[in-house]
Amino acid sequence: QVQLVQSGGGLVQAGDSLSLSCVASGRTFSSYVMGWFRQALGKEREFIAAATPDSNWYGEPGKGRFTIARDNTKNTLYLRMNNLKPEDTALYYCAAALLSDTVPTTRNRYNYWGQGTQVTVST
Repeated sequence: QVQLVQSGGGLVQAGDSLSLSCVASGRTFSSYVMGWFRQALGKEREFIAAATPDSNWYGEPGKGRFTIARDNTKNTLYLRMNNLKPEDTALYYCAAALLSDTVPTTRNRYNYWGQGTQVTVST
């Protein structure tokens, strides 16, 4: 079992930056791919980015303005979001998946999920 506890998020203005954190406990952090997803109201959950122990991958929402990072010594995953836009408003989730040959980019590949944190970007 892996427990994921998220922090960060909140209400910001367009153009602001924000960081999210996700602390993992329970199993060896380095055995997992860690990912970030988001889900806007009425929309599907979408992949933002994933971090293996030695590489990072980005989906379309995460390219350019978002940066994923992990600190294996602290069992913590981060998401730095710059130049936020109103369309970034969503519930943001961290997730964990066992390492495999391919990087998981769909929600069904992830085994464990954080509780979600709201990010709201105003104009």
